[in-house]
Amino acid sequence: MSRPLLALTLTLILPAITTTVHAEIDMTSYAGKYCDTPSRCVDPIAVNGMVTSSNYMATQAGVDVLRKGGNAVDAAIAVASTMAVVYPQMNTIGGDNFWLIYNAKTGEVKALNASGRAGEKATIDHYRALGYDKIPSRGYLAANTVPGAVSGWDAAYQYAATSMGHSLPWKTLLQTAIGYAQNGMPVTPSLNYWATVNVDPKDTTFRDLQRFPEFKRIFLTQNDTAYPVGALLKQPDLARTLTIIADKGASAFYTGEIAQRIVADLQAHDGMLTLKDFADHRADWVEPLHVNYRGYTAWNLPPNTQGMASLEILNVLNNFDVKAQGEGSANYYHLMVEATKQAFADRDKYLTDPDFSPIPLKQLLSPEHGKAQAARIDMQHAQVNIKPLDPKGDTVWFGVVDKEGNAVSLIQSIYHDFGSGIVPEGTGVLLQNRGSFFSLDPKDVNHLEPHKRTFHTLNPALLTRDGKPYLVYGTMGGEGQPQTQAAIVTRIVDFGMSPQDAINAPRWLHGRTWGASSNDLKIEGRVDPAVIKTLKERGHPIKVVDGYTDTMGHAGAILIDQKTGMKYGATDPRGDGQAAGY
Repeated sequence: MSRPLLALTLTLILPAITTTVHAEIDMTSYAGKYCDTPSRCVDPIAVNGMVTSSNYMATQAGVDVLRKGGNAVDAAIAVASTMAVVYPQMNTIGGDNFWLIYNAKTGEVKALNASGRAGEKATIDHYRALGYDKIPSRGYLAANTVPGAVSGWDAAYQYAATSMGHSLPWKTLLQTAIGYAQNGMPVTPSLNYWATVNVDPKDTTFRDLQRFPEFKRIFLTQNDTAYPVGALLKQPDLARTLTIIADKGASAFYTGEIAQRIVADLQAHDGMLTLKDFADHRADWVEPLHVNYRGYTAWNLPPNTQGMASLEILNVLNNFDVKAQGEGSANYYHLMVEATKQAFADRDKYLTDPDFSPIPLKQLLSPEHGKAQAARIDMQHAQVNIKPLDPKGDTVWFGVVDKEGNAVSLIQSIYHDFGSGIVPEGTGVLLQNRGSFFSLDPKDVNHLEPHKRTFHTLNPALLTRDGKPYLVYGTMGGEGQPQTQAAIVTRIVDFGMSPQDAINAPRWLHGRTWGASSNDLKIEGRVDPAVIKTLKERGHPIKVVDGYTDTMGHAGAILIDQKTGMKYGATDPRGDGQAAGY
């Protein structure tokens, strides 16, 4: 069975909660245009709380916390920690995360950057002396930034406990994750697929991960093959690490025995990170970015994330009558791609750690700049002189809304599938390779420097109206993240589609994403052939891909009816996810 069909099958067997739909959504989208069966057109609906994530075990962990009276941040930590166990191909506690949090008591949107900085020894000269003109994508030299995820859980928890109320004890939030690590969890199709891909011995640049002993011991069978779907995978070292964090708090990860074990292993293999790097790490509350879109306020994270690009696309689209183009038309796809090119040109010029290089965000997100970008778009011809960068990214996004109206949009990642491939002995912590995206060219805006945060594709999103959350949304997928976010927003806001229909609908990808090796315009084969023909005639380098391919990323959304308080969840048929509430 192909991956798209397998993902589709998993989606079909998830129970639909109800067939009631949001009053403001145009119900003509339920006529079957994007749905193979009626059940796939149904958004789960909940009165009290809703969770959506790209793994059903993680979603269930979050709903359980909400049922016990925890707030949205509590539930998000339960989802994040569980995801770090059951979805190691996409994220672990050895990675980073970024948060958008809406506080129902204060009406404020908070943004948290929990990405790690490069180690004190990580310099261009060091890599050059070793003979590298590019940082290795895998291995010990790729693990050159401190993992920030656990610090994000901690900072968000402390904030919510003091300002939201209804917080459950910290220790309880990690229990589901500990249980899956200790007692085992079923291997999913996604985990089986990506483990299989990564044991290719012919590709020693990006794959061949069995060369790393701890990765091989934990994630592969004795025959160096992926565990089959449905096998029970246990991670006792990770269970012990999570138990220490649950008992002693996040500081145990950065200053206690966990940090000591990680650093000792790295140093024994000429790695980059030191105990001082771990002790000095901190997550930072940052000022969220926002732009207006059709009377809604779209929120995202500032640099070092590409949230600026996601918002720039909407800022450009403000200057077009998107609805008049017709959803699914050649004009629609053309406009979305051309707006993306304009945003990516700015992103590629400026995006890095703003502590090291100033970024003119006010000007880039201004209405005037959006108008100037829009004026450069030719609706009959694709631009060919704006080239995107080449970032990959294996990531998970998830959203939570609780019964008090608090909302969380959270994204967590280890960069490439299985990150660096390095698991320091005795920890179970698979380390990210996010820092391998630093450039060794001193003239590049994203060049490597000690204590610097690298360009991040991660960017969780939130849409508010009249100061209250309307849509919690996001996706994984590298360069696809801003594009899929734009697809979700335009399909819901401009075309009145339901969240599930907006995610189900055919998607496109300009540039490169996780698992893909070419820069082009990928478009799902479900799109009308006449539309594809027109796009080719306008100069787009089209590559038709399978319908529901996970190359397009795994998106999710929660729409909140501001009149009734009903919460409408959606998850992506391209992944292993689930939206559920109570």
